[in-house]
Amino acid sequence: MSAEEIHVQGIPASALADRFGTPLFVYDTEILENTFRTLREELPEEIDIFYSLKANPNISVCAFLGTLGACAEVSSYTELLTALRAGIAPSDIIFLGPGKDERELAACVEAGIHAVVCESMAELQLLDELLEGSGGGTFPAMLRVNPAFAAKGSGLSMGGKPRQFGIDEETVRRSKEQLAALQHVEVIGLHAYMGTRILDAADVVHNTRRILATAEDLAGELGIPLHTVDVGGGLGVAYFDGEADPDVAALGTGMRDAVIPFTRRHPGCRVIMELGRYLAARAGTYMVRARYVKQSMGEWFVVADGGTNHHMAAVGIGSFVKRNFPVQHLSRPGGQADRRYSLTGPLCTPNDVVAKKVTLPQVRPGDLLGVERSGAYGPTASPGLFLSHGFPAEVVVHRGEAHLVRERDTPEDLLSRQQLADFSGEGHQ
Repeated sequence: MSAEEIHVQGIPASALADRFGTPLFVYDTEILENTFRTLREELPEEIDIFYSLKANPNISVCAFLGTLGACAEVSSYTELLTALRAGIAPSDIIFLGPGKDERELAACVEAGIHAVVCESMAELQLLDELLEGSGGGTFPAMLRVNPAFAAKGSGLSMGGKPRQFGIDEETVRRSKEQLAALQHVEVIGLHAYMGTRILDAADVVHNTRRILATAEDLAGELGIPLHTVDVGGGLGVAYFDGEADPDVAALGTGMRDAVIPFTRRHPGCRVIMELGRYLAARAGTYMVRARYVKQSMGEWFVVADGGTNHHMAAVGIGSFVKRNFPVQHLSRPGGQADRRYSLTGPLCTPNDVVAKKVTLPQVRPGDLLGVERSGAYGPTASPGLFLSHGFPAEVVVHRGEAHLVRERDTPEDLLSRQQLADFSGEGHQ
C-alpha cells in the first residue's frame, strides 16, 4: 500500500480494491451530502428537490439522499419499489415515463404516491379506467407538457420539437373537454422537462420562468388547479476540459426571483425540481485495475479489467462523444504525468475506449485508475451483459466505513437466468 495513493474518507483505494475487487463503483457519502446540503441551502424553500433514480438507482444511494430530505422521481415499477423500500414517503414520490403499463399505474395508486405524471391523453384515460370501482375518491395526476419553446443551454433538449415524451402544448390546450370528463382522476398540475446537462445557472432560471408561465397560462385556460408544478431540472456537472460546475449561489438567487412571485400568486402550490446527475455524479468513482500496458503504432494503451460495459456514459452518449471524463491514477496520483494513455476495457470491440489519450503518471500492470464524476449513469446506462462480464460491485463509503451495496455478478448469477432447451429428442434421418 503506497502512502501516496488516493483515499476515500481515509480508506486507501488499494484497500477497497483488495476487499471488494475490481471493477468497482465507489460512492462517497460526504460528497453526496455536501452536494445536497449546499443546493438545499441556496434554493428557495418553496422548491422541493426530487432525486431522479434513473441517474443511480442503487437503493442505498437513494436511502441516503432520502435521509437528507430528498424526495423521489421514478420511472419504472422497480424504481418505485426501490424508492419505497429506501424509506421515501409515498407522498414524496412522482412517477414519470412515456410508456407506463397497467401494473405500474396500479402500483402507484396502491402506494398512494403524490402523483402520476401522464404523458399522453390515452394514459390519462387508462388511469381513469383503472380507478373505476376503486371505492370512490380521486387519484392525483399531472400532465407532462411538451412546450412549444426549446430549452436554453441544454446538451439534450426535450422541448420545441417532436418527442415521445409528454403531450404537445397545443394538444393540451385542446383537452378541456377530455379533462372535464374524467371521473376518477384529478389533474393537480403540470410538468415540463426541458433538457439535461445545463451548466449555466441563468439558463436553468430562464427555463423555469418559461415553464411556470406556461403552467399558469394552461391552468387558467383549462380550468385546472395548480397544486403542483414540476419545472424539471437538468442541472449538469462539468465533465470535460473548459467546463465549470453551475454557480449554485447564482442559481439560488435566480430561482428565488422566478419562483417566489409564482408561489405568492398560487399559495400552497408545490414546486418540484428534479435532479439526478447533479446530486450523484461527483460522489462516484469507477475504479479499474490495469491488466496490460502496451504500445500500438506509437500510442500507449492501458487495457483494464472494466470498460464501457459498466460505464457507457464515459465513452460517448450524445454530447459526450470524443471527450474524456476526468481520469486519475489512484495508485500514484502524485507521480509525474508525462505519458498519454488510452484507457480501454476487456471487450472485443474497438468502441471499448473509456478515455482517449489522457495524460497520467506512468501506468504499470496492477495499478488502479479511477474515472471520476461517475456516480450517475454508470451501471444504469451501460450494457453490463455484453460479453457476459456482468455488472460490477458497488460500494458506499460512509463515515470512514465501506459498505457493499451491490454484489458483483458471478457467472452462476448470469447463467441462472437462462434455460437450456432440450434438444435430445431430435432425430436425424
